Amino acid sequence: MLDFSEMNRILAIREEDFQADVEPGLVYQDLNEKLKHTGLFFPPDPGARATLGGMIANNASGTRTIYYGSTKDYVLKLSVALANGEIIEMGTRASKTSSGYDLIRLFVGSEGTLGVVVGATVRLAGLPAEYSAAIANFPSIAKAGRAVFEIIRGGLNPAALELLGPECVELMNREASLELDILPTIFMEFHGSTTSQLAEILQMAEDICGEQGCRSFQPGLGRAERDRIFQARHDLGEMIVRNHPDEHIKVMDTAVPISAYSEVIDAIDQEIDGTNLKTYYISHAGNGNIHLNILCQKGDRKLWGQIEEIVDRLVGKTLELGGTATGEHGIGLGKRKYMVDEHGSSLQWMRQIKSVFDPNGILNPGKIFPS
Repeated sequence: MLDFSEMNRILAIREEDFQADVEPGLVYQDLNEKLKHTGLFFPPDPGARATLGGMIANNASGTRTIYYGSTKDYVLKLSVALANGEIIEMGTRASKTSSGYDLIRLFVGSEGTLGVVVGATVRLAGLPAEYSAAIANFPSIAKAGRAVFEIIRGGLNPAALELLGPECVELMNREASLELDILPTIFMEFHGSTTSQLAEILQMAEDICGEQGCRSFQPGLGRAERDRIFQARHDLGEMIVRNHPDEHIKVMDTAVPISAYSEVIDAIDQEIDGTNLKTYYISHAGNGNIHLNILCQKGDRKLWGQIEEIVDRLVGKTLELGGTATGEHGIGLGKRKYMVDEHGSSLQWMRQIKSVFDPNGILNPGKIFPS
C-alpha cells in the first residue's frame, strides 16, 4: 500500500493557461476551494473526497460528466514512477498535440497497474456565468428514463442529469432534511451565459418531462437549494452504508449507450420485481451509468450467491447492448470475470502492455486481469 497523504500540494496555478500542477494526494475539493477566487474549477466530481492521483488511476467522473467529461479529459501531463524505479514524464502543456503515442490515455484509468502517478498537470475550466437546476418526479423509473433520453435527444445539453429511485429520495429526505416527493426523481442542472437562455432550456425540459407523464416539475432552484440537493446526492452512498450496518451491499456500475438506457431499466425491473430484495437505484442517467445497490444480510451466503447471479445477468445484458461492466468504479478484483466477455482478444494485448511496464507484476497485483 502506498500512502500519498503527505504529497498533497498545489505546485502551481496558471490562471491564464487554465492549468494547475498538482501532487497525487491532493483532494479535488481542496483544489477547487483554492481556485474559487480565480473563476476556474476542476470539473470531475466523483463525490467522495477523492484524491487527484486516485481519480487519474480510475478515470473518475461524477454528476457533471455528461457536460464536462471525465478525468482523462483534464490530464495534460503526468509524472509516473515505473516498477523499476524510473520516473518518466509524459504529455505537454499545449492544449493539443499530435506528437507520438498518447501515453497519458494509457495510464489514466489503469488502476495503478502500469505505474504510480507522482505528479500531474491538469486542465481547468471556467466557472459558468449562470446556473439553473430543476427537479422532476415521475410515476416510474421507466418513465423517468425515457425523459432522460428525450432531454438528451432534444439537444438541451444538461450539465447534470441524475435519476434516483424513491427509496433514495426517502433516505435523502431523512438524512439531509430535504422535503422531496418520494417518487422516481430526476435532478437536472444546466449551465449557460444568461438567465434568459436557461429559462428557455428549462421550459423545454419541462415540456419533455410532461410528455413522459411527469407528476411535478420544480424549475429554477436557487443556488443554495441546488447545493443542498446535490450534496445529498453526493453523500448518498455513505448514507446507504450508514443505514445498513448489518448488510452487505452489492453495487453495480454498468453503463450503456443512451439509446439502450430504457432497455436496461426494463431488465432490472424483470430481475428485481417479485423478489424481496432491498435495492437503491442511483444513476448518472445522462451518460447511461447505473449504480444499482442490492442489499444482503451479512452471513446469508445463499442470498448473496443469488444476488451475484442477478448482477451477472444484468452485466451480460449490458454487454449485449454495447455497454460496459464498469462505467466509473473500475475493475479491481470484483469485475475481473467480465473482462473476457467485454474485451475479447484485445485483453491479451492489455496483458502484454502490463508485462512491458511491470514484468514482475508488483504494481497493484491481481487487479484488472482474470486469473
